Amino acid sequence: MPTLLSDHVAPELLWLETKWASLVSFGVTADLLKDVLPIDERLNPDTIRRHLGRVATRMESELAEERFSFIETSAYQREHLPNPEGQITVGIDGGYVRSRDTGQAHFEVTVGKSIPTDRPDRYLGLVQSLDDKPKRRLHEVLKDQGWQENQPVTFMTDGGDTVINMAQHMAPASEHILDWFHITMRITVMQQYVKGLAHHNEVDAEKMTRLFRRIKGFLWNGNLHDAQAAIDDLVMDLDDIETDYASIKALRKAASEFETYIANNADMIPNYAERRRYGERVSTGFVESTVNTVVGKRFCKRQQMRWSKQGAHLMLQTRTRTLDGTLRGKFEQWYPGMKADAEIKRAA
Repeated sequence: MPTLLSDHVAPELLWLETKWASLVSFGVTADLLKDVLPIDERLNPDTIRRHLGRVATRMESELAEERFSFIETSAYQREHLPNPEGQITVGIDGGYVRSRDTGQAHFEVTVGKSIPTDRPDRYLGLVQSLDDKPKRRLHEVLKDQGWQENQPVTFMTDGGDTVINMAQHMAPASEHILDWFHITMRITVMQQYVKGLAHHNEVDAEKMTRLFRRIKGFLWNGNLHDAQAAIDDLVMDLDDIETDYASIKALRKAASEFETYIANNADMIPNYAERRRYGERVSTGFVESTVNTVVGKRFCKRQQMRWSKQGAHLMLQTRTRTLDGTLRGKFEQWYPGMKADAEIKRAA
């Protein structure tokens, strides 16, 4: 068994350090540990940060190589696999972290949540511009959840290239859905502009409002042909409007970008109404909450700390495992004595 740390740290203490520091700041973690455990007063935030970084680095070292495709079976072989437990839904989205690098205010992180039918949920997180194994990372999460290659997987994304590429060639029985949340979010932004337009051009604003209702209805029912025609009308009508409304350029730009967004993701737009009737997910709203859970509460909100890409990436590895409850199992894999001790305590 390789040594995780050059200095002696008991596995139980190392686990507590990593767990708590993944949830709250390094300083708060140091104070908590000193309050509840008879440990050396010299324990400080920098020491805990280094310990967490080494734990995460060891996790990273265990990841196998990246591959273009993770499909290993033929169609014939998949037909003879046991019946899978049920569908898995994977939502992937992005968030932003304050950067400590000069000239860069923020950088993007990618987070996801995998929700099986009959097994516990799992999180994943990474810094896309730094990580060279994003697909491998997702594959390991699915594999840990007992996924097999004849099991249906629904990938729900915002349509961005990075998250789409991450999920491509991952599962044979898969579908890729543009989540409804991001469609409605873009429409809502444009509708807010139209409310401002109404103070200058009430008739044109009412016309735009009717168009938005039509576009939303067409898209909700999977009527892509009529939706794209209505979006074309929206873009052209906005170009023809003469107004002194200060935000008309921003509205035109948003409409043009929405037209491109829908066209680029046309293959991922299903009949959302039908999916809802059958109890299937239509939105990655659950991933938005995942972004807040994984990123917001530790990296940004109420935290003034700025991060390097490497530091944020390593923190994401321990934080996601802490949140989904798999960090302890990883330590027990490294240190079998921890598992034995836990079993003795439960028996007692």
